[in-house]
Parts: sequence; structure tokens; C-alpha cells
Amino acid sequence: MARRARAGAPRPPLPPLLLLLLGAARAGALEVQRRFPSPTATNNFALDGAAGTVYLAAVNRLYQLSGANLSLEAEAAVGPVADSPLCHAPQLPQASCEHPRRLTDNYNKILQLDARQGLVLACGSIYQGLCQLRRRGNISAVAVRFPPAAAPAEPVAVFPSMLNVAANHPNASTVGLVLPPAAGARGSRLLVGATYTGYGSAFFPRNRSLEDHRFENTPEIAIRSLDARGDLARLFTFDLNPSDDNVLKIKQGAKEQHRLGFVRAFLHPPGAPPYAYLALNSEARAGDKDSQARSLLARICLPRGAGGDAKKLTESYVQLGLQCAGGAGRGELYSRLVSVFPARDLLFAVFERPPGTPAARAAPAALCAFRFADVRAAIRAARTACFVEPAPDVVAVLDSVVQGTGPACERKRNIQLQPEQLDCGAAHLQHPLSVLQPLRATPMFRAPGLTSVAVASVHNYTVVFLGTVNGRLLKVNLNESLQVVSRRAVTVAYGEPVHPVMQFDPADPGYLYLMTSHQMARVKVAACDTYSTCEDCVGAADAYCGWCALETRCTLQQDCANASQQHFWTSASEGAGRCPAMTVLPAEIDVRQEYPGMILQVSGSLPSLSGMEMACDYGNGVRTVARVPGPAFGHQIAYCNLLPRDRFPPFPPQQDHVTVEMSIRVNGRNIVRANFSIYDCSRVGQVYPHTACTSCLSAQWPCFWCTQQHACVSNQSRCEASPNPTSPQECPQIRPSPLAPAPTGASQSILVPLANAAFFQDAVLECSFGTEELFEAAWVNDSAVRCNQVVLHTAQKSQAFPLRLQLKGWPARFLDSPDPMTVVVYNCAMGSPDCSQCLGREDLGHLCVWSDGCRLRGPGQPLPGSCPAPEIRAIEPLSGPLDGGTLLTIRGRNLGRRLSDVARGVWIGGVACEPLAGRYTVSEEIVCATGPAPGAFSDVVTVNASKEGRSREHFSYVLPLAHSLEPAMGPKAGGTRITIRGSDLDVGSELQVLLNDTEPCTELVRSDASISCTVPAGALPALVPVCVRFERRGCLRGNLTFRYMRNPVITAISPRRSLVSGGRTITVAGERFHMVQNVSMAVHYIGREPTLCKVLNSTLITCPSPGALSNASAPVDFFINGQIYTDEVAVAEELLDPEEAQRGSRFRLDYLPDPQFSTAKREKWIKHHPGEPLTLAIHKEQDSLGLESHEYRVKIGQVACDIQIVSDKVIHCSVNESLGTAEGQLPITIQVGNFNQTIATLQLGGSETAIIVSIVICSVLLLLSVVALFVFCTKSRRAERYWQKTLLQMEEMESQIREEIRKGFAELQTDMTDLTKELNRSQGIPFLEYKHFVTRTFFPKCSSLYEERYVLPSQTPNSQGSSPVQETHPLLGEWKIPESCRPNMEEGISLFSSLLNNKHFLIVFVHALEQQKDFAVRDRCSLASLLTIALHGKLEYYTGIMKELLVDLIDASASKNPKLMLRRTESVVEKMLTNWMSICMYSCLRETVGEPFFLLLCAIKQQISKGSIDAITGKARYTLNEEWLLRENIEAKPRNLNVSFQGCGMDSLSVRAMDTDTLTQVKEKILEAFCKNVPYSQWPRAEDVDLEWFASSTQSYILRDLDDSSVVEDGRKKLNTLAHYKIPEGASLAMSLTDKKDTTLGRVKDLDTEKYFHLVLPTDELAEPKKSHRQSHRKKVLPEIYLTRLLSTKGTLQKFLDDLFKAILSIREDKPPLAVKYFFDFLEEQAEKRGISDPDTLHIWKTNSLPLRFWVNILKNPQFVFDIDKTDHIDACLSVIAQAFIDACSISDLQLGKDSPTNKLLYAKEIPEYRKIVQRYYKQIHDMTPLSEQEMNAHLAEESRKYQNEFNTNVAMTAIYKYAKRYRPQIMTALEANPTARRTQLQHKFEQVVALMEDNIYECYSEA
Repeated sequence: MARRARAGAPRPPLPPLLLLLLGAARAGALEVQRRFPSPTATNNFALDGAAGTVYLAAVNRLYQLSGANLSLEAEAAVGPVADSPLCHAPQLPQASCEHPRRLTDNYNKILQLDARQGLVLACGSIYQGLCQLRRRGNISAVAVRFPPAAAPAEPVAVFPSMLNVAANHPNASTVGLVLPPAAGARGSRLLVGATYTGYGSAFFPRNRSLEDHRFENTPEIAIRSLDARGDLARLFTFDLNPSDDNVLKIKQGAKEQHRLGFVRAFLHPPGAPPYAYLALNSEARAGDKDSQARSLLARICLPRGAGGDAKKLTESYVQLGLQCAGGAGRGELYSRLVSVFPARDLLFAVFERPPGTPAARAAPAALCAFRFADVRAAIRAARTACFVEPAPDVVAVLDSVVQGTGPACERKRNIQLQPEQLDCGAAHLQHPLSVLQPLRATPMFRAPGLTSVAVASVHNYTVVFLGTVNGRLLKVNLNESLQVVSRRAVTVAYGEPVHPVMQFDPADPGYLYLMTSHQMARVKVAACDTYSTCEDCVGAADAYCGWCALETRCTLQQDCANASQQHFWTSASEGAGRCPAMTVLPAEIDVRQEYPGMILQVSGSLPSLSGMEMACDYGNGVRTVARVPGPAFGHQIAYCNLLPRDRFPPFPPQQDHVTVEMSIRVNGRNIVRANFSIYDCSRVGQVYPHTACTSCLSAQWPCFWCTQQHACVSNQSRCEASPNPTSPQECPQIRPSPLAPAPTGASQSILVPLANAAFFQDAVLECSFGTEELFEAAWVNDSAVRCNQVVLHTAQKSQAFPLRLQLKGWPARFLDSPDPMTVVVYNCAMGSPDCSQCLGREDLGHLCVWSDGCRLRGPGQPLPGSCPAPEIRAIEPLSGPLDGGTLLTIRGRNLGRRLSDVARGVWIGGVACEPLAGRYTVSEEIVCATGPAPGAFSDVVTVNASKEGRSREHFSYVLPLAHSLEPAMGPKAGGTRITIRGSDLDVGSELQVLLNDTEPCTELVRSDASISCTVPAGALPALVPVCVRFERRGCLRGNLTFRYMRNPVITAISPRRSLVSGGRTITVAGERFHMVQNVSMAVHYIGREPTLCKVLNSTLITCPSPGALSNASAPVDFFINGQIYTDEVAVAEELLDPEEAQRGSRFRLDYLPDPQFSTAKREKWIKHHPGEPLTLAIHKEQDSLGLESHEYRVKIGQVACDIQIVSDKVIHCSVNESLGTAEGQLPITIQVGNFNQTIATLQLGGSETAIIVSIVICSVLLLLSVVALFVFCTKSRRAERYWQKTLLQMEEMESQIREEIRKGFAELQTDMTDLTKELNRSQGIPFLEYKHFVTRTFFPKCSSLYEERYVLPSQTPNSQGSSPVQETHPLLGEWKIPESCRPNMEEGISLFSSLLNNKHFLIVFVHALEQQKDFAVRDRCSLASLLTIALHGKLEYYTGIMKELLVDLIDASASKNPKLMLRRTESVVEKMLTNWMSICMYSCLRETVGEPFFLLLCAIKQQISKGSIDAITGKARYTLNEEWLLRENIEAKPRNLNVSFQGCGMDSLSVRAMDTDTLTQVKEKILEAFCKNVPYSQWPRAEDVDLEWFASSTQSYILRDLDDSSVVEDGRKKLNTLAHYKIPEGASLAMSLTDKKDTTLGRVKDLDTEKYFHLVLPTDELAEPKKSHRQSHRKKVLPEIYLTRLLSTKGTLQKFLDDLFKAILSIREDKPPLAVKYFFDFLEEQAEKRGISDPDTLHIWKTNSLPLRFWVNILKNPQFVFDIDKTDHIDACLSVIAQAFIDACSISDLQLGKDSPTNKLLYAKEIPEYRKIVQRYYKQIHDMTPLSEQEMNAHLAEESRKYQNEFNTNVAMTAIYKYAKRYRPQIMTALEANPTARRTQLQHKFEQVVALMEDNIYECYSEA
């Protein structure tokens, strides 16, 4: 109750900034992560957790959104359509309708996911509630068209009941639920609950028609077929089996009494065989005030298990009431169900009751929970009461409502009901049933306007999320007793109600999806990172948040490492007492003492720190080692070294200790901290020099006082043997005694009493008075000294000097003065300007006398006499009320020496005035309280102080009166400015205006006739008295009252968008604005100054929007009568925390950029002749502000231009009055809000006469007529000429392409001829060595990794360029194992090698591994390559194994689809075949194909380099790949550069580059020119060299891609080019290796295109609308013209490609491809054995085994063969060539059209010719002489011998063994199952290998 009282009490308004901070902090418990705004109202949503997709249905729209960020993936328009609720759906073929169809919006009624069938079901309100089956994963596609468009021969009968599924009215409820299939059925089923909208309902159209399509076709509850893959004639039918309709339909006569409104359908419990539940309301009867809605829960049984029979819906249907009422002394019934959410054991439900008044914005609502166990018990009890022991007050049969089996319950004799029948009924038992007694629950939370609920169980808490009618989401944490422990709120979309259904993300329950009227939102359930300390985190009582101890942050449990283990993560339920804490021992450290270490006692929830990397952190980078003796939890002990003495922090000035914060640091984080103190006793005397001993002995540290040394020490042994005090009382000290004041300059002797001073009796002391002068002190005895001849001076009225005793010669050593002794010295001549003040000093002991001023009284002078009479100079105020009490201030001179002089001497006429002691100033001022007067009068004020003084002014007693108050009412929030009218209201010294006798009215301003003040806030709307009170006496008569009214309410603001400059008129709608006196509008975060608003009437306010700092969306606050506007709905019933309630309204304003205008032709000057009418066409840039025409103001000079037409792009305005100015120029200005833009200047020309104007007009008209006639006559001829011109242009374009190809080919031929010569005379083609070719081919995925790990950085080549390629693969290196392990390992590997050379073992081994599910494709390829390396020396044996495995593969493929064999590499043998082909074809590759292939690569590179290449995008003028084509006509001019470079064996060369090349591209061309005879791996890289241009003999420049001279265009930096530096033809450049690599840019192609560009700016889509139609047409069409460059490049390269293909597909007589012949014969033999005679199958086998398996791999990866640089662009071109080769080897016809990709179209003409070459090659192979096994084995043996010892087979064997070890049990099982292996005891040999290897391999490799 205390909390509630506080909430209701008025509180002062908080500053807006503080409010903002409070609101932001509180909202931190929830966080809206993503929003998706919908242009139309939202209806439903569905989640696809497996796919991470959200489906959203809105009016006329379906959206598919990504689950993580709610970005749009697909959408579909589903309305509006022409429809009528009185017509059948037009999908009925036989339907006709005479009623008019109107354009109708489609409101979605059901949106359900059917994952089993891959469907999304969407039912709308149009066409009588028609449903669509859309595709899961693509909502824009219809998966199953229904009704189906069947052929006329097979029509599908469609009935209205199959189409009328959902309610056909926007406001009628519908719920749907996809049910699992029934027994024996394939498809799903659909449970639908739909409100009746037929004849007699409120939804039926009001007309004369009685035609009702709903009653027969749309029952209230039905289960429909949803088998989309079965018979479509049964789709959406009610049939459960052919005889039963699966419906529950209310009888026509009962529909008015049973109007069902459906809330939600759901399944429960999850996992087990569930029931289907329907939550619904039986709505109150219209017009019946006493009737109330009834909340119902209906249950329907589903088939149990696979064999369970599906029951008729009505058999198991049973409904019972839900009642949420009472609690906390309240008896209210929340009768209407709003939203439900099924938790594990409880059903949570939100109920509302109708609001008390129709105008109320939010209905009272409550949250209740019901146990599912109670539901089940009630249903069982009801069936027992119906069939076993009938009880009419417990249960009833719904026969009177629904067609069922019988009118009433009846006892079934001799029938024992089974549990299944008690739960689900039976066909022979009465049904359906209604339980008469409702389930009751007490509200656990109340708040107005609740609309939805979702619940989660988290860490012993139940977390309830509640949506509200005004767009807020509440989070309420309940403990195990379901009591509220904390709550938070966040605004999702202000003013938009939250949809009743909210769902947690199935993939991540940390997110909640919810829907408001126009938005879809993804809300993070907790924003734990807003809490920075453990206490805040755990104390927030947020079930989701906990303290992650080792990461020192507040997190969700899943975000904390090891959170599932104990003590790593502390939840809110454990309480703040479990937060980590630490105590340090010792807590106080003497700075002079040595300490062995610190003991740290750690408590709270922390994991065991034993074994962790720990340190003690003292800050400032000082850390020491920490140790934990052993595992412990809860209370742990740690030991830690104290920080080094030289790192102690300095002591603060005037402080004897320093506090140090230390932390335990674990894994780089300080997890717990505590403080300890370092003290220094010796500093006590320095800090407190005048109480050194006393302070030492009373310090909090163990300090001792050494009297002899006059020092404070921490070790008593350091004191010399003398009596030392042990307590402060024993210290030598001064005992102060009172001293009489002394006049300035007088000599005096002062006796100073001492205590405990016997030790100092022989010491010489001096008296110090805080000045530099010291006076001698003489000992009187051991307890007193005398300060002799002390003379002190002062220029002040009075001055106190501190008296201290110090040891002579020791200026810093004083005797303690715990209580300071002072000597007062006075000066009579100072501070006493009159007699009374002078003589009044006698009371202070000052001996002064008045004699022409204040003087010191001499020894013989008489006592002072009297002073002159008082002189009154002013009185204030001049009037007061009759009741008295006015504080009258009297100022003057000689107003008494002391208060007693005037205590009874102040009078106003005959009325005494009582002086106030606290406010009396001697002689100068008296403040007295006036006494009551019998009546009004006026008189002087007299003061009598032995003599009388009188005032010149009169003081008047008057009677103030108050007549009226206005305004007489105002909002209870306060802030109303009231005015009280009356007379004499300005009298007296103090005025109060009180409302309700307690609350003061503030900001008082008064005059004689009025008082104005600001009314405080009121607690309740009520009439309260207003009291005007003077001098805190009684209230004035007048019966003034003020009525507190309900606060004004703001319901909406529009528009919700403003331009950044502000000033747009925002209309604020609401209620009760007649009480608003002033209102202002402020924008948070980005807003500038608040703006003042204008009240138009009681419901409308207009506000100019404040200006903003940036484009963003920001919350808006309104200040009404100076008080921040708060939403009463949010504050009511403690919906929010008190601080959060203060945040109030959360309207938002979206700030958009200022609009931009220009004249129609963007000209800056417009000529105009005076006297003529002027019409302006102003172009407006596209914006989203939605400005109305009245918001624009156009002015020409000071003359307004009348706006006539406003569209999205153009504004037309006209001026009818004459324009004139002396300057002849007028600015044209357009204004929107505060934004002004001058778009042009109007230039006024000379005046012409009307005759000239008329002549000109007539001439123009005549000319127009002639032109029109000419146009008409020549139209057809122009069209013909245009066609001829187009044909000429096409021919010209073809000619240009031919010319470009011819020139390009000629240039390339010249270059390639030169290149061929270079190859011949230099070291030749840079082939990789065989071993590197093998490792790159066999292990393609690993080669890049191995290169990164093993290749040394590229080195500068020597002059010969002969440094060898580094070994890059482990198989090429040594077998690295420790010598201690080598003998056993070598023996084991040797034995394993012999096993692998056993054919039976190897085949069993391979098959056993391939049968394992986790033996992935990558493992299979790796094993095959390792086996190839291991058996490389025995290729004939390897070939035999491969053939046997291939036979097994062919057997497996032949039974399925033989054409698919060898299509991919998914088995060990397929990869073995790839490797075998690589080995056998290497000679052919090197000797025959290598040169044409290398020449083709060089030709591609040369051709690409001929034109411009964009360095960032990689796109080029010349290419084969459309995606890499530079679609811009950028002219590039060649530049021949003279370059010197000391590298690659040459000194200087002439290098050709393009002027559009970046400097990196130039460097690469120079390096290529210099190093063309050196393998690429030995080249320097472009970033390793500097390029310097010698512009003259004295000037040179380092050329870089980016520097200070780089150009910026459109906000992006352009890379520097040769043209940028203006480098001429023949320029001299020098290139040198740089010492410091330039890594500022990284790789150019990786640069951010938002910041940099080279040749082409990225296309700006937003700029499109600005361009004219012609420009945009050019932009679309022109880039396609550049596709002709593909043909140019293709034609140029054609010869080289033809040479390559011929080399691949030809047979050299001197070196026939023996391996190909041998393998093709093997394939033909296998096909013949299996009766496969289809030539296409054999062609496919051969193609898959050689061209596609080997040659395509080589064509795409030239780096496998050559030591070259394969750029991304070359890779793209090779992909096109490889595709052409693949198409050539294919036998299927290419179906090409205009939409086919260019990569296929480019070589479409050549493909048939290439196919002939392929077929001829296969025939030549077939016609070769067959090879015997002996010939092939000899050939293979020669190949083995040629490359022996290239690879380390031991490394390969070891890697194979790891697979053997991994699948050892499976291999053993396979060996034991194989008879041959068992006979030869292969399993025992394998066990021997394992025994030898097992003890060594892992140990040895770990040592290695």
C-alpha cells in the first residue's frame, strides 16, 4: 500500500534530460532488435524455425521475412479484388451472382505453416473465406492451385463448403491450426474456428436479400482435409471418412445466443499425443445490458498413436468456462478472454472487462493462470457425471445448440468407462458436452489495456510478456509462487495495439516475435548488458540475466562460457548475496614493515580458481602472482604477493594513509576487488602538527608516540627510554583558559595552563600566535608557563589569535592543543560608525567610548553616557493585514546598543511590534512582528531606546479581500496559471495561496488587485478549496474553489514525419484541450530548441516541429501547462515503475532530409517581361515527407506565387499582379516549414507594346499551323528514313566489330610471335616440377594451406633467376619423428606397407572405410591420394587395385542408372582414377598440350591488358566473361615508358602501359616485362617496389595509387593513374625495391567501393528517378552494346583456343596415349560383360573418365601445371573456355535462346565442330591396336621408375594408418568376415601393425 500511495502522490516534474536517462535505463530490460513496417494493417504471422523464416500476412499482402533481421525475402499481392459477401466465390464454375461486386480489401484470417507438405496456408476474407496453398520458402509462389484447373475430361467437383473456410468479414474472428495426419491418411488436416457471419449476424450486409452462403457451408468449428498431394476433390472437405461430417455447427435458432468469437487454437502438451484446444468467447448479447461475455476453453481429441482411429469432432468436443475474478479484496469479474498462451503445466490467459465509460481508452484487464491438470480432471468428472452418475448441475449436452446424439445425459448401464472414453468420449455416448461449472483463478497481475500474453520458464522464474493496447511490451517476472518480483517495459510501436498472439523464436528462445497493427517486431527478451555490476545485474530480478563471474559482465546464460557448470553464472534467483566478494588480510599495512604476502578470502559464486592463470592486480599495470592452494567453492583462499615497495602509491596531501584497490585477475579479467590501506604513522605529526601526540594516539592505526623524539612511530621499540604516553589524555598539552579581550597594541602577559608537561619543564618554549613574531615563554611551574610582554595588533573590529607553544629551535614541534586557546584583540576605531554601535561593544568586553568617533577608553576616563535619539530612515512594508504577523523591517542609526534596549520600545501608533532576536542588528536594523489591530488605521512607527525616534513614513493596517478566481478548473497534472482578483492583495510580508489547505500554489506574482500563481498537481479529479493566507494567519473569506479535471489526452499526432529544418505543422489530436494554457513540443536526442504550440479547440493543437540535428527517428514529448505530458493509461495501476511512468508519451517523429527544388530546366536565371502573367514550373526531388500543397510557400521577391498544382515531382504556381523592381532582378524562393531555398533569379526585361505582342502571337500561331501540316505530311517518310538509318547503323556497328577483331588479332599475333620467340630463346615455359604437379593435383584443397605454411616469403631473384621453388608439401619433406621412436615406427610402417601391397587386404580396407557414414567425401579423396603416393612405385599393382574397385563401382551403377557412373568424385576409386590419369597424362601434358595452353594463357593476359581494367572491380574492356565486362566506353591511350630496374637480369626496358592504369597496374606490367623469363614465384610483388618518375633533371616523384593529390568524386577517392600524374609518352621511370612495404591500402581489389573507385563509380539506384526517360533508357540499353567486346575478344583468341583443343584431342603417332587406350578398352569390356550396348552410355563413361575428370581440371587450374599468376579475371575467362570444352564433350543438344547466358552463347557456333573432333578422337582411340597386360605393365613400370624417390612414402603410410586406427574395429570385423583374409590371417598382421604403432605414434608425434 505504501508503494501505491507514493505512486499517486504528486511529484515535481523532472528535467527532460533526466527523464530521458531514466526512461532509457528502464527500457534496458527489453530491446526491440528489428522492426518491419507494413504499409497496410497486419493480420497474422507464422514462424518457420527450421528455415529461419517469418511469414507475415497483412491486408492485401503476404510477406516472407528473414527471421534474424526481418528483411524482406519475398512478397505477394492478394488484394484488393472485386467481390461481394452476397456472392459465391467466383472459383465455383457454376456460380453466378446478380449482386454488384466492389473492390474489396483482403484481410488475412488464417496463416499456418504445414512443414510436412512444404506449404503455407493463407486464408483471407475475400471470396467467402477462400484459402490458398503457397510454397514454403517462397511465399510469392502458389504451390497447389485450388480449385484445380482440371482438363474438361476430368473435372473436379468443387462445392461452396470447400471454399468457404474462413470468416468473410474484416472484424469477424477466425483461428486455424494444422493437425497431424489421421491414421492411414497421408496429408495434414486443418482445424478451423470461424465466427458466423451469415444471415442474422451483425456481419451480414443490410439489404433485402435473404441469400446466405454461410450457414450451410461454414460451420463454427470444423476439421478439414489438407492433403495437397492426394485427391484434390477432397481438399478442404469435412470428410473424416466417407460417412461423417467433421463439423460443429450451432443451430440457426441458437446462433443469436451463442455468438462465438475465437481467440486462439493450439496443441498441448507438446511431444506427447496432444489435444487440440480452442480458446473462445461466447460474446454478450447485443442490446442486453445484463449479459456478459463468457470465456470458454474447448478440447478436441486427436488420433492416439499410429493405429489410433480419428474420432468425429463432436464425439470428443467438450467445453468448459474460464473465470478470472476477485483477489486483493476485489470482486471484479474479468469476463472476456483476450489472449492465451499454453506453458508446460499452466494455461496463461489475459482477460478484460468492459470499460466503465465508452470514452475510456483502455479496458481494465488481468492475467490469470489455469492448470491443465484441473482442465483434465474437470472433463473426466463431467463425463462421469453424464454417463455413470448423472448430475444435471455439472454437465450438459449441447444438443439444443449443436446437432448431437441426444438431448440429455443418461446413465449407461453395465458400461465401465475406460480412461480413453473419459478423456475423449465415444460414438455411443452423448456428445458434444459443456461443463457447467467454470474453472476459477485469481488475477496475478492487473493493468489496463492488455492485449496479448507469452510465457517462458527461466531459472525458477516464470517470465510473462504482456502486450498492451498502446504498443508497449511489458515483462513481468514471477517467482515460484507466481508472485510479481519485477517488471519492465519497452515501447514497440506507440499507439499500435499488440496482436493477441506472440511467439518465441523456435531457433533462439532469447527472442520474441510480436505484431502490432502496422509492424512486425523481433524483441530481445533481455538486454542484460545494461547492468554493469553483479549487484545491479542480480538485483534487477530479471530471470534471463545473470552474472558471468569470469567475464565480469551481465549476460544471458547461453552467452557466458561454461555457464552450465556450477558457479560460473549467478542467476537472479540466487540473490545478490551470491555475488563475488573478497576480503584482504591484513586490511591495514604499515608502510615501514615487510609483509610476506596477502591472504585473500574470496566468497560468493565463483568457480574453483585452482589451476587458473591468476594474478593480483593493483592498478596502473602493477600485478603480482596469485596462488590458490586447492579446489574449493563458496569460500576460497588465495595467496598473493604484496605489490613492490617502490610501486606503493603516493600518500595524498594532508592524509596519513592511502587506500589501494586490488583485484584478482583471472584469464586477463579482474573478477573481484577489495580495498586495503597503507598507513604511515610518521605522517600523523606532519598532517596534524598542533595535535601531533593526541592525533597519533587516537589514530585508527596502531601508532605510538615517542616524547623524546617528538615523533609518531608504528614500532614502540624505536622510542628512547623515557616515559611515553599511551593514551591521548596523557599527552603534554595546553589546557585552555578564558582570556579577556585586549586592545590592539597593548602589552600583556598571558598565563598558559599545561597538563602532563613535566618532561618539557627544562625545555625552552616560545609562544606562537600564528604570526611570524614569537614571544618568550617562562615556566611558572610544571603545569603553567607565562607568555611575557605579548603585543598584538589588528586593523579589524575584532580578531582572534590562536596561542600555541613550540620548542625553541624546532619550529615544527608544538605542544598539543586539542582545544585551541585564543587571544581576542579588538580595535575601537574600526567597525563602529555610530554611538550605539560603539557603546554596544561593552557586551563583548571591548572598553570603548564615543567621543567624535569610537575611541579606546583610558584608565581614568568615566563610564560612557547615553547616545542620541534613534533615527529611522526607512520601514518596509508600508502596510499589513489587521490580523498582524507582518514582519516589519526598520532601518536607521542608533537603534539601541542591545536588543534589551528596544525589546518593548517599538510601536505603530498604539499597537506594539515585537522585535525578533535573531534578526536584530545593533543600532542599524530591527525586524519586528506586528500585533493585531482592532481596525484599519495608519500611523508612524516609533522606536524608544532611552530616547524616542519616529519614522517619516506611515504604516497602514488594511483588510485585504479576494473576490474571484479564474480559470476555475484545470488538469489534475497541475501547471494551470490562475489569477485571483480582489483588493489590497499586495500587503504584508508573506503571502500563501493553498489548494486543498495543503498544497502551495507556486510562482506567485501579486499586485494591489490580483495574485497570479501556478497550480500544483492534484491527486484526483475533484473540487478543492483555495485559501489566500497572509502572514501564515487565517484564510481570507471569499469561498474560492478550483476544480481539478481529468488530464488532457493526446491520442495521435500527424503527420509523423518532419523535415530536418523543422517548422512543419504537426496536428495533435486528443481531448480536453480547452484547459490547456500553453503547450510546447520537444524532440529527444536530436532535437533543437522546443517549439511553442497553438491550441485550436478542445480537440486540436498545432505545433511547428522542432529542428533536428540529423535524419533519424526520435521520441517526442509535449509539455502541457509546463508539465510533461504523461499517458494516464501507462501510469494507471502501477503498470510501470514510478520513474518509467514519468517518461509518459512516446510519440515518435521521423526526421527526413530537407526537400530540394529547382526550376524545370535547372536554370539559375529566368527572363520575364513585366505586365505578362507569370507561371512557374518548379521541379521537386523525390522525398518521403508526403507534403500537402498548403505546406509550400513560393515567393518572387516579396510577392506570393499562387500554387495551383502539386504533384510528386512538379509544383506549378502563377503570379497575376505586376512585378517591378528598381534592380530588375527578383529572387524566386520556396519555403517549407523553416526551410528556405532560393532556386533562381527572375530577370525582368523591357516592356513591348500590345501591338507587337499581338503580331508575335499571330505569327507563332501561323507558324505552328504550317509546322503541324508539315509534320502530318512527312510522318510516314520519316519513319521509313529512320528504319533505313537504323539498318545502316547496324551494318556500321558490325563493320566496327569486325575491324576491332581484325586489329586486335593482328596486334595479338605480333605480340604472341614475339612471346613465342622469347620462350624459345629463354628458359622456356615455366613448368612446375612433377612432384609439385602431383601434390597440387592430388591435394587441391590443401595446396593453398600448405603454401601458406611452408613457402618462405618471396625473395628478390638473382640475375640468373634460378632460385628453386620451395618444397611446399609434407609429402616432399622428411619424415619428422624423434630418433627414440624411429625403430618401432619404421618396423610398423614397413609391416603396414606390406599389408597395403596385399590385394585382398587393400580392397577389404577400402570397402570397410567407405561403408562408414562419417567417412566423408573429403576423407575418401584424401585416402585415394595417399594410396596413390604410397603405391607410386608400383603403378601396375595400383592399376590392378583400381580396376577391381572400378568393377565393383560399375556393378553398383549398372543396376541403377549406368549413365551417372564416374559423373562425380564421391568414392575412393573415382579419386584414384583421377590421380591415375594425372600420372599417365603428365608426359602428354608437358610435351604436347603445355605450349598451346601456355600461349593461350599469355594471349588472354595480353588481350585483357590491351584495354582498361578497373583495379577495384576487376572488370575489363576485353574479356570472355560477361560478368567481368567493363560496360563503359572509357578511352585508354597507350604510354611507352622507359623504365630502369636492377632485377631479373635486365637494367632498362621500354614498357607499354595504358594511361588509365593505376600505379599498381603499371608496376605489375613493368615486373612482367622484366621478369617474363623467370618463374612467377620468384618475382618481387608490386607492393615490394617503389616507382619513381623523373619529371626533370631536378624533380622526381614517387608514384602511388593514393596520395594527397587523389581526386574525390561523389564522396569516393579515385585511384591515381598515369593520366592523373600527366606522365607523357616516353617518360623516364625508375623502379626499386622498397625498404618499407606500403600496406596502407592492402590489396586494391579488396578496397571498400563505398570509399574508393578507379574507373567507374558504383551505379546509384536512387539517382534513377531524377533522370529523364531518354537518359534512363540510355542507361538501360547502352551497356548491352558493349557485349560485342566479348565477340571481339573471342575472335582475337580463337586461333589459340583451336590450337589448344586440337592438341588435347589429337594422337601423336610417336607417343600414342597408351593409358587412355588401355582404360577405354577396359570400359568397353565391362559394358559388353553387362550387356550395355547403348553407345551414348559408353561415350559418357569415357567423357567422365578423361576430358571432364582430367582436362577440365587442368584448364581451370593452370597453376597446377605452370609457375604463373592466375588472376581472378583469367580464372573467369578460363571458366568460359572450360564450359565450351564440357559442352563439346556432351552428347545432349544445347537448347539455346535469347535468354541463355552469354557464357554458353559465346561458343555455341563452334561447339558442333568441336564435338566432331571429340568423336573423331574417341574413334581413333578405339581403332588403336589393343594393349596386352604385359605391355601396359611395362609402360606403368617405366612411369614408376621415371619418378622414383620423389615422395616420402613413409609420411603417406603414416597418414593412411591414422584412418586405419580411426576405424580399427570396423576393419577388423571386415577382415574376419572375408574368407580369404581369414585364411591368410590378415587380421593378425593388422593387429601386429597396431601393436607396433600404437604405443609410439601419438607420443612421438606430440614430441615432434
